[in-house]
Amino acid sequence: MFDAPIDLKRARILLSNDDGIHAPGLKILEKAVRTLSKDVWVVAPETEQSGASHSLTLHRPLRIRKVSQRKFAVDGTPTDAVLLAINRILRDHKPDLVLSGINRGGNLGEDVTYSGTVAAAMEATILGVPAIALSLIAENEDSARWATAAAHFAKVVRGLASVGWPDNVFLNVNFPDVPADKVKGIRVTRQGRRKLGDELVERKDPRGRSYFWIGAMRMEDEGKRGTDLATVNAGAISVTPVYLMLAPGPTLHRLKKVFP
Repeated sequence: MFDAPIDLKRARILLSNDDGIHAPGLKILEKAVRTLSKDVWVVAPETEQSGASHSLTLHRPLRIRKVSQRKFAVDGTPTDAVLLAINRILRDHKPDLVLSGINRGGNLGEDVTYSGTVAAAMEATILGVPAIALSLIAENEDSARWATAAAHFAKVVRGLASVGWPDNVFLNVNFPDVPADKVKGIRVTRQGRRKLGDELVERKDPRGRSYFWIGAMRMEDEGKRGTDLATVNAGAISVTPVYLMLAPGPTLHRLKKVFP
């Protein structure tokens, strides 16, 4: 069970992401984590893997590139990176905590099913290591308020580490798109609802054949209190527990009446 508190000062902490080994969010996360622990490792994808979800690379070999001391790049997905980090690079002394991010762009509502950031935390949880996914709401790279995430990161992670959480759960944290001094607290939330892909943009290539861009995600559930969407839109930090157990109990009982 993960329920025991994590002693961050003594913890081995693994960092990963889906934006790639050179992403600004990963650099900020690494700097922030080093104020909590001296035993910090980074294993992240070689290139950006946004939207990779919980995918594994099965049809080609994977390579690990040593970037620097305790820092490695994997030419695969976020799931590949965490799998190789825990079962290969750190197999003799596994991490006590995995942090994934800080992602440029929120991971809210149904985003968790697409997100490589979330998938890295999910893979760590499956492999028996407590994990937190961290994302920053940002319209674009130039306007991302990294200072907001950096300013509040330690308080969030220290608070979560002080209580622990069940071993079939990982935590999904989203920082709002507001200045650091305008953040309206930290709230525990439930997952909201929004959908990717309702806006499809059709264009023609030089040969007249159609191709498509998947557009912005909308249909946001931002008006419902207590959701991750409503919380970040109100300027607060959202902390959402996500369960790996995908089969809902009431539905199981209902179906068993038909197929006992």
